[in-house]
Amino acid sequence: MNNLQEVTERICELKGSLIALDALLSAMLVEIPDASRGALHAALTAHAEIARTVLLNTPISEHTIAAFERDTARMRKLVEPVVG
Repeated sequence: MNNLQEVTERICELKGSLIALDALLSAMLVEIPDASRGALHAALTAHAEIARTVLLNTPISEHTIAAFERDTARMRKLVEPVVG
């Protein structure tokens, strides 16, 4: 039981760290200059496709893939080029 408690605590720590990194990354992405957004959006799309291919060819949880898809879509929205 102690081992399960330690694993649960470590997972919670990792979640907190991931949320902190997500907040930092989100803040950085919204500060990207308009002139750089198109290139960053294209690069993110290309890199996400590579990562998606790796994930789909790896024995990994569907929850992981779903989280990847959700967060990648959100990040792409944050760096969409400003139109108009």
